[in-house]
Amino acid sequence: MKIELLKKEFSEITADLAIEFLTKETLEDHGDASVLKQAGFKADQDQICTLHEKGMIFCGIEKYGTDHLRSASAVVSKAISGFGYKNAKVQQYYLKNTAPIIEGFLLGSYSYQNYKSEPKKSEFETLFLSSDNFNGEEITFNELRTAADNAVITANATNYTRDLVNTTPQDMNPEIMAQAAQELADKNGLDCEVFDEKRLEEEKMNAILSVGRASVHKPRMIHLSYLPENPKTKITLVGKGLTYDSGGLSLKPSTSMVTMKMDKAGACAVLGILKAVSELKLPVEVHGFIGAAENMVDGSAYKPDDVLTARNGKTIEVRNTDAEGRLVLADVLSYAQDTVDADYLFDYATLTGACMVALGPYTTGMMGHSNHLKHKFQKAINGSGELVGSLPFNDHLKKLIKSEIADVCNIASKPYGGAITAALFLDHFITDEMKSRWLHFDIAGPAYTESPWDVNPHGGTGAGVRMSVNFIRSLAENS
Repeated sequence: MKIELLKKEFSEITADLAIEFLTKETLEDHGDASVLKQAGFKADQDQICTLHEKGMIFCGIEKYGTDHLRSASAVVSKAISGFGYKNAKVQQYYLKNTAPIIEGFLLGSYSYQNYKSEPKKSEFETLFLSSDNFNGEEITFNELRTAADNAVITANATNYTRDLVNTTPQDMNPEIMAQAAQELADKNGLDCEVFDEKRLEEEKMNAILSVGRASVHKPRMIHLSYLPENPKTKITLVGKGLTYDSGGLSLKPSTSMVTMKMDKAGACAVLGILKAVSELKLPVEVHGFIGAAENMVDGSAYKPDDVLTARNGKTIEVRNTDAEGRLVLADVLSYAQDTVDADYLFDYATLTGACMVALGPYTTGMMGHSNHLKHKFQKAINGSGELVGSLPFNDHLKKLIKSEIADVCNIASKPYGGAITAALFLDHFITDEMKSRWLHFDIAGPAYTESPWDVNPHGGTGAGVRMSVNFIRSLAENS
């Protein structure tokens, strides 16, 4: 779908279909109110009514708010992608809602059909965005242009991330993920360094090597760098890239193995964020580190009862080989901190089912030591469309990962607070200097869905991209 912003009033634009968002109040004063009510349209949030004879589609909206318009735009986008119209027009609903409308249309129209023998092609091509505001208020066209361009870049980066997540294990192993990173680097002017198995051994990254040693596809660590001139600040992003997770010797049930292609979503989010930041040309230096591995089973597989020595020298008692993502992150976090002296350190991982128990399937779990940083992040991402909930650290839960034979155990001794104990495990690999600058994001819930919700169709959602781009943009504006 192409988005075209026109410096024209809504009525001056010629299009196959006109789109209007109506609240219960604006419905009452609309010229087609009687016809719409006859059709059963009540302007409930996301309710649609199409008057094909008039070339109009209406969508109900609770109020003209950011999240409401994004959701409604996604619903309309899904609907019109099945029609025979080639283009449509929509007007503005305040400047602050320009980005959500565009994001809603681009994210809502997403469909992953790479494995369909006969993919369905939509007739729809172009959305014309009028500079005209629905209530007559004047909006500066240059401001609209900036908001629209930024929204297109962010939405496309989210869809790029979805593509990576949705790619199946036979087509996305650690080596291919490294190739995808190199392709992004070549296209967007990023620096890219890839560590193969030999280099990982030289760096004594025994945790990630142990996770990946039973696979024919050996692990990789990827370092991507966006290096603008005179950056205002510096941020490091670390992503868990389990291209497939069988659970290892602590084998998952067969039903739980389905959808495990999504266990690389943290790494994919890091790639998507770097894509967006580099295209937005933000004056923030961004480093992305990815630990890519495949957790499989054969005679060489690492075992429960093994003790691994991570890159930073900490020893880890393995009690469950299905708690592998934190082992990969342990080594990558260690290397990232030794390599880049960043002002912020964020990691992204589909780490625990426990996070879904705590927050539900739609919300990212945010953990870290600094309440100030958590509040700063939460404030910056308001309006991004992503939901984030903070989970608190405490010393009582920390005791649950104590090991009698090593420095730390890779799972807790009790099945409570699992999202937090996983983050507290990672804390063993965060230096004292970085603890107040580190946030951990558990995206296990929102990263993948088999039941479409909001702007998210079936499959990968691109969780982490929009919220992080909003935060990095706030650093560029306020640093």
